[in-house]
Amino acid sequence: MTESDEIEAIKRLKARYFRTLDTKDWGGLLNLFVPDVEIDVTADGGSATEGAAEFVSTLEQLLADVITVHHGHMPEIELTSATTATGIWAMEDHLWWPEGSPIRHLHGYGHYHETYTRMPEGWRIGSLRLTRLHREFRLPE
Repeated sequence: MTESDEIEAIKRLKARYFRTLDTKDWGGLLNLFVPDVEIDVTADGGSATEGAAEFVSTLEQLLADVITVHHGHMPEIELTSATTATGIWAMEDHLWWPEGSPIRHLHGYGHYHETYTRMPEGWRIGSLRLTRLHREFRLPE
């Protein structure tokens, strides 16, 4: 595969990340990470987590009743070896909580900083760190 093919494969990986997260396809989401993925969402009020199963399980609980829409834009992907790469994605997300929640809506902007590992089954996310530039909250009326 050419460098362009590899970069395109990583873009498709990230597209699947957004789709499986928003459709709550937890099994599909789990398959996008290396098993010992390192996750840092402390900038979003979350925590640092190690392990795909733990991260996806936490998301499943936190987002069970939340409608989410995530968009990734303008990827900066660099192949660092035949089996590793880095990427930065501009992102925007919307989250809507159900009636009775302390927050009704979040509209956020930021960046995903990631590493990728090429495994026999294809590219997987090896680490993910979310940084935020701005968040807008809407509280219950």
